[in-house]
Amino acid sequence: MLGRLKEMTELNGVSGNEKAVRKYLKEFAINYADEVFTDAMGNLYAHKKGDGKRVMACAHMDEVGMMVRGIRSDGLLAYQAANLDARVVVGKRVAIGEKSVPGVIGSKPIHLQSEEEFYQAYNHDSLYIDIGASDKADAQKYVSVGDYVAFTTKFEEFGDGMIRCKALDDRVGCAIVTELLKNDYDCDFYAVFTVQEELGLRGSRAAAYNVKPDIALIFEGTTANDMPKVEGHEHVTRVHGGAAITFMDGGTVTRPQMFDALKRCAKENGIRWQLRQGTRGRTDAGEIHLAGDGAITGGISVPCRYIHSPVTATSKEDIICAFELADAFLRQKYFERALEAVCSGK
Repeated sequence: MLGRLKEMTELNGVSGNEKAVRKYLKEFAINYADEVFTDAMGNLYAHKKGDGKRVMACAHMDEVGMMVRGIRSDGLLAYQAANLDARVVVGKRVAIGEKSVPGVIGSKPIHLQSEEEFYQAYNHDSLYIDIGASDKADAQKYVSVGDYVAFTTKFEEFGDGMIRCKALDDRVGCAIVTELLKNDYDCDFYAVFTVQEELGLRGSRAAAYNVKPDIALIFEGTTANDMPKVEGHEHVTRVHGGAAITFMDGGTVTRPQMFDALKRCAKENGIRWQLRQGTRGRTDAGEIHLAGDGAITGGISVPCRYIHSPVTATSKEDIICAFELADAFLRQKYFERALEAVCSGK
């Protein structure tokens, strides 16, 4: 699973251009699923047919990134970013377009900044991508308006069981879902890999209508704010704290029966877990639980530091805990207990 995570994080899949990640996952899924297909949005489905309830395990393929929106006369590239803090991209290396043209995001040198500029944070409109072109005509030989821009951070292990790379949000979820796909569960199982989550949960809306799940588990790389001078109740999650279980976020309130079933599963199986304490942000559950007649959703997340930036960090142990929780929840049919409790009004 961790080997696949390394391979996937080093692929580029900025929102709207997830094809490299989709190709990788499709080649893996055909070895385990009864049918593998893609919809018009670009979502990938791997279906293991079975009797019983329809269970959807969902993770999104896309990562935060940029798109070229203009080429200046001096050859620098203007870009559009979504869900990226401009303060974390200055000086970072990027790859542009299908040919992965190398570039760097540049800013005005500190020696030339006024005192006022020095104490102000940059915004994306004041930053540009430098590909080493001499002018616009030269730049147009290599890149075009509309090209996607991705960070080039490589996967590395460091510290005490830690890894750092780009796109943990949400290749870590994709890695967990692929591991689940290798196993057999007593249900009608769909592994679903969605697109454009970072642009507003777009892919999951179509995915939910296609699958019509009875129950869905959403896997995410989520915020770990266990940083110096941050109070404990503001941590959201903590690295090395285990799998994070969601009770609510900006798009979903987890049904109490589902929330209790996930917690009970973790406790009864001795799996390290924690609450996802933050209630901001949204996941694909925000669209899935509203589709059709509605679906019961639950969130299992992996704590990640420095999320939505060129490099994120997490614990290998927390990834394993998230997988073990999901595996036990499906293998021991805790999902059926949650469904029964909801339907009976308990």
